[in-house]
Amino acid sequence: MGRYVLRRALWFLPLTWAAVTLLFVAFHVMPADPVDLMGGSRGVTPQVRANIESRLGLDQPVHVQYGRYMARLAQGDLGESFRSGRSVGSILAQTAPASVRLAFWAVTIQVVLGLAAGVLSAVKRKSWADSLVTVSTTLLLAVPVFVLGYLLIYTFSVTPAQRGFPDWARLPAEGIRPDRWLGVIPLGGQWRSLVLPAVTLGAVNAALLARVARGAMLDALLGDYIRTAEALGVPRRRIILHHALRNAMLPVLTLVGLSLADLIGAAVITETIFNWPGIGSTVARAVLDLDAPVVLGLSIVLVVTYLAVNLVVDVGYALLDPRARHQDGD
Repeated sequence: MGRYVLRRALWFLPLTWAAVTLLFVAFHVMPADPVDLMGGSRGVTPQVRANIESRLGLDQPVHVQYGRYMARLAQGDLGESFRSGRSVGSILAQTAPASVRLAFWAVTIQVVLGLAAGVLSAVKRKSWADSLVTVSTTLLLAVPVFVLGYLLIYTFSVTPAQRGFPDWARLPAEGIRPDRWLGVIPLGGQWRSLVLPAVTLGAVNAALLARVARGAMLDALLGDYIRTAEALGVPRRRIILHHALRNAMLPVLTLVGLSLADLIGAAVITETIFNWPGIGSTVARAVLDLDAPVVLGLSIVLVVTYLAVNLVVDVGYALLDPRARHQDGD
């Protein structure tokens, strides 16, 4: 098991290097010039341009800029924003808590709703509950995340406000306060600002998880050991929770890990829609500003987070099913 974990962990470095290099190259082949954007409509004089490029190192050949960036990155220095001059590390420290809180509640919604709907649909196969889960998950999977976000805003925030509903009967589309949290727990009325973005971010993956959980549960319920347990008189609830659900968790666990890639991408859109002050909305603004250090630094954090989660999923899968380790040569 130790060699399996070490082998998986060693993939961190080449994958991270490849991601950083691709992002770095992507920014340097873009036709736009960050110095022109800094100058805005007034533009910049040749002397000012030369000074800015010299200060930021943009007057150096691309391979020199790449080497310097990788050297700073190896020391844990993510660089400084072209726009504000702030270190990317301080921007990360300011925005990461908001993203972690939103991701925590989105994954909670995804797992709780998706698993419950999938199990219910499989256990109540060909019932109205099964049909309801099938139709609702199909609709959710067909709707883009930004459309779902705006629909929720219109339904639970804009329309109630237009009709003069009291505050308790409507949900705000923004208004998060960083000082009203205890870790990931919202305090006071902050949960009202959390509901819409967390549901938007978690709903799509919850629908996918429900589909996978339903299929896995149906396969498990048709197993010989389930029929044996039923013949022995084991209670139906115990068969579902202690036998079928345990075996159905392997594909569910894998999907939860893989869906984090969608979660990271959807977080950029969701945070932007709801003006959520997290990493995703900061990256989106930095892309528009061509603020390469911010985009590169925060994207590296997202990539490393994604790789770390996948490592945890792989290890968890190997613990639940030793065949995965043997197939990998361990």
